[in-house]
Amino acid sequence: MDKEFSLQAVPQSYRNGFLKMFVVMLGFTFFSASMLSGGELGLGLTMTEFIWMVLLGNLILGLYTGGLAYIAAKTGLSTHLLARYAFGEKGSYLASFLLGATQVGWFGVGLAMFAVPVNKVTGIDMLTLIIISGIVMTFSAFFGMKALAILSLVAVPAIAILGSVSVGIAISDLGGLSKLFAYQPEATISLAAALTICVGSFASGGTLTPDFARFAKTKKTAVITTLIAFFIGNSLMFLFGAVGAISTGLGDISEVMFVQGLIVPAIIVLGLNIWTTNDNSLYASGLGFSNITKIKKSKVVIFNGIIGTIFAMWLYNNFVGWLTLLGAALPPIGAILLADFFLLRKGHYPALEEMAFQVIRWPAIIAWVGGFAAAQWLPGIPPLNGIIGAIMLYVGLTLVTEKVFKTEKSIVLGKEV
Repeated sequence: MDKEFSLQAVPQSYRNGFLKMFVVMLGFTFFSASMLSGGELGLGLTMTEFIWMVLLGNLILGLYTGGLAYIAAKTGLSTHLLARYAFGEKGSYLASFLLGATQVGWFGVGLAMFAVPVNKVTGIDMLTLIIISGIVMTFSAFFGMKALAILSLVAVPAIAILGSVSVGIAISDLGGLSKLFAYQPEATISLAAALTICVGSFASGGTLTPDFARFAKTKKTAVITTLIAFFIGNSLMFLFGAVGAISTGLGDISEVMFVQGLIVPAIIVLGLNIWTTNDNSLYASGLGFSNITKIKKSKVVIFNGIIGTIFAMWLYNNFVGWLTLLGAALPPIGAILLADFFLLRKGHYPALEEMAFQVIRWPAIIAWVGGFAAAQWLPGIPPLNGIIGAIMLYVGLTLVTEKVFKTEKSIVLGKEV
């Protein structure tokens, strides 16, 4: 029996309560790259502006991911299986490939993000570090949600403690909280750009929320744990990065902790942080390619882990820009799922096994292309542009298509009569 339920709904007997889901979702949002984004914001905003932008950004992310969590808990389905309703059986492969490929890419980048600072401090061979960490992270991802829960239970408190210590040292070095709030950046960034960074840093990852929230016992548990995780987890990651950057002038959290004399615990704790992030990435990518190949997630995870490990340094050096581009392609997928479930299906999906899916639902494909284009080229906040554009296009095209189909059907029936 596939206990990760790669190709079916999660039964109620395998669902988790509030605490376990809360730990998993916190581990999901404790994302190393968010600390780097926080550092960028810290160097370009006043502290008051920073707080407002992070709160607003996480509110937007919370609404987006909370809606997806609700659908997942109600249906018990992963992002990829939910995509079948909106995109069609074969159409869902587009969503699964984009989501899966992006997560394999970030897995490889994560391995290198861990190996590079460890190599600098210890002198251990880079290739050795990548291979060992790749094997360990792939092994834990193989065991699915149980391993993710245990890993998050260890990593989340450790990251919170170290980050808090780093913030305490930074505030002390600055001369107190009053000095922190009096900080004026030398080179400012606009509030629109800051909000783009806040939302964009996790909008693509947030699209995968159903892969984890489907294990929640109730819709309430899924939504509340997701919302709190984003407001606590994501906000803390940004705060750790921002305060350290203001204190030292360095945007990279590992460099900040090196200056603060915390590099040894930082290697351990940031390693745990990257481990939780990478396990989430590998887990989600496994579900995506499982939807395409119909092979069990656990087997696909091993293959994806090998690919990510082999290409880790190449991905780290060459692929981040491409992954960022792919990241703009993911929020429109989640937007289409939200629009399909809440606006067109009125909050109800028939059971997966009862569905006879269309091969491809073209309104979803066209809406995704339009949402991606809106995120890339329209002025404003790219992830929001993609989400809003995809929703408007999908709902509009679906309603027009259904109206045309009904008109044609009535004409045919009229001729038959």
